[in-house]
Amino acid sequence: MAKHLVLVAGNIGVGKTSLTERLGSRLGWWTGYESVSDNPYLSDFYADMRAWAFHLQIFFLGHRADQYLEAARDPRSAILDRSIYEDAHIFARALQHIGNVSERDYLSYRHLYELVVNSLPAPDLLIYLRAPVPVLMERIHKRARNMETGITSEYLGLLDSFYDEWIAAFDLCPVLTIHTDNLDFVHQPQALDLVSQRILDKLAGKEIMELKG
Repeated sequence: MAKHLVLVAGNIGVGKTSLTERLGSRLGWWTGYESVSDNPYLSDFYADMRAWAFHLQIFFLGHRADQYLEAARDPRSAILDRSIYEDAHIFARALQHIGNVSERDYLSYRHLYELVVNSLPAPDLLIYLRAPVPVLMERIHKRARNMETGITSEYLGLLDSFYDEWIAAFDLCPVLTIHTDNLDFVHQPQALDLVSQRILDKLAGKEIMELKG
């Protein structure tokens, strides 16, 4: 079987980590996760975004580049929880938009980002997970991470609008959009079966645009 690099993208609380874990286990793929519990900046960032936003983005850029290179070295196919592209096109952009990253720092970050991503292998598939903002807020409240208590519907809505623009212009690889609000691949094995098969079909070149529950 050919080796593939698959990325899971989507807003906060949409189910990226849950899907990455289950697909990695189901398909025997190498898995890479977003740094949360061991992230040295994340809790400080949520407490004071303006002071720590630039530091956090630099950390994520290095962390994800390391992940991509490790995935490329592993002989197995790989699936990564969040893409390096989202860091720049969604999160750094949002932080600059709301004034938590200055124009000078944002331009410096984007220059470094472009140098990094141009040296990385292109993905074979982007899985874009979607859910309405109220569903995302409910999931964020349910998982009750202390560092996420400051996340608002307005912030998630801003990220959502940037995701729509980014996905519309994304052309590095095929995109499979999955709506997760009514597709419970965590508790329903048949839903995970469906998602897994659609991903394998998409990697095989079959034309599948979206998957809804």
